[in-house]
Amino acid sequence: MLDSTATAILDRNACPCGQPHSTADHWQFANSMPTDPVDLTADLAKMSLIKPEAFSLADRITVAEMREALFFKQAGRGNSRREKLCRDLAAQAGGLSNAMAAAFGPQAGIFFGDVMRKNQFTRRRFLRNVSIGAALVTLASCGSNPDTPPEATVDSSAVDGSNLEKTTLRVGFIPITCATPILMAGPLGLYEKHGLEVELVKLPSWAAVRDAMIAGELDASHLIAPMPITMTLGLGSAPFDTRTVTISNLNGNAITVANRHKETVKGPADFKGFRIALPFPHSTHTLLLRYYLATGGLNPDTDVQLDVVPPADTVAQMAVGELDAMLIAEPFNQRLVAEGAGYIHMLSKEIWPGHPCCILSAGQEWIDTNPNTFDAMTKAVLEASYFAKDKSNRPEIAQTLASRQFLNQPEDVLQSIYTGKYDDGNGNTQDIPDRVDFDPYPWKSFAYWLTTQMVRWDYVPGDQADYNAIGDLYLTEVVQRLGGELGLDVPTDELRSENLLFDAFDPSDPDAYLNEQIETYGV
Repeated sequence: MLDSTATAILDRNACPCGQPHSTADHWQFANSMPTDPVDLTADLAKMSLIKPEAFSLADRITVAEMREALFFKQAGRGNSRREKLCRDLAAQAGGLSNAMAAAFGPQAGIFFGDVMRKNQFTRRRFLRNVSIGAALVTLASCGSNPDTPPEATVDSSAVDGSNLEKTTLRVGFIPITCATPILMAGPLGLYEKHGLEVELVKLPSWAAVRDAMIAGELDASHLIAPMPITMTLGLGSAPFDTRTVTISNLNGNAITVANRHKETVKGPADFKGFRIALPFPHSTHTLLLRYYLATGGLNPDTDVQLDVVPPADTVAQMAVGELDAMLIAEPFNQRLVAEGAGYIHMLSKEIWPGHPCCILSAGQEWIDTNPNTFDAMTKAVLEASYFAKDKSNRPEIAQTLASRQFLNQPEDVLQSIYTGKYDDGNGNTQDIPDRVDFDPYPWKSFAYWLTTQMVRWDYVPGDQADYNAIGDLYLTEVVQRLGGELGLDVPTDELRSENLLFDAFDPSDPDAYLNEQIETYGV
């Protein structure tokens, strides 16, 4: 997939000069141009497209800088918006020389063959630079119209790698769809764009992820939304001051039930006596399931057996009859349906629409020690989140993440999850586009609701439930700042009301909400 801005410029009638050009025209012109930037500059001068007096710049700048200065002077020709567009395009290619070399360099054919043998993402970056080079030459050569604004702009906020405290990172993840932005930032070239080389470290369980973070084996990691709260408070581990950087995914889970219960399970009361799998004690899944069961008159601590099971093990356990149900992340719910072992009783979004599931996290000490690196990593994941948020990109995501290095799952299963067009195991084909969704904004009200439930079920002592302090573990202000620098549309509020299946949560008075739940349901 070519860079969208370069593609837009190469489209018919999309040139900022106001003159219509076909893609064939652009390529015919581009192919006639010299292959060396020096010769290209000389030709532009001969055609009077660069004024002779511009060469006086050579006394003050290097040869490389002179080439760029002359090129962009010609490209802009008095139109600062157009010159900025050309500079931004060149930045996308890693510099004017990169764009020109990819498009017209004598070694382009050899390089193209090499990248074809590597992977599709390197190939895409090469093709992007080819298109950018052609677009730049076309812009520099065609007639100008200073009053015509550019049709598209390019994000030029790439981090200067020279100011990064470290450039090689280890980021942990569990192979579930909740990790999508953290994973996709790699193949999309976004870590690289922001000056980072990231090793994505696949781990088998949330306990393993937590322990690796505390041991300093990871720079950052994929976690479940409540974990920074419990890790910071030292619940289940030594205290480790942890922050929620971005929300990795919204929704994306389901209550899946073994087929043998298909005729008996209609609501929460029908789960009595079941063995139900959860991924971690301190997880959004656990809190949502407890919330749901309590509305059916069940005490989750006595009326059901809640067991922590690594997500990857749930399919086998339910297939052989060891599990009655589970509330687990994708793709394992859909895997059970595909294998004929279970059916989807309810999506987690039906319990709490737009709820957070997983996050990108980092320790506060690491953030303080590596502020520029932290910003670069966060920007990369923010951009990947907005890529995943665009539903038109979901098929590509499914294809990419099906591979062994990422989720290692059947592509058709992932397609059904990411697109929301799926078989629910009850003979119905559903079309729910936000079955899994992506919005990186870490609302502090998310932390408030999760904390009310952790207090309710005795995970967090009531006297430690300082909602304002816990809310500050969610770095809302950081996402506002960095999202603004990237030109992303991010909220300005930090709290919002949440409408759940059985009630509404007002973050201005979490204690009143908690007390009302206990009074209504007895637990």
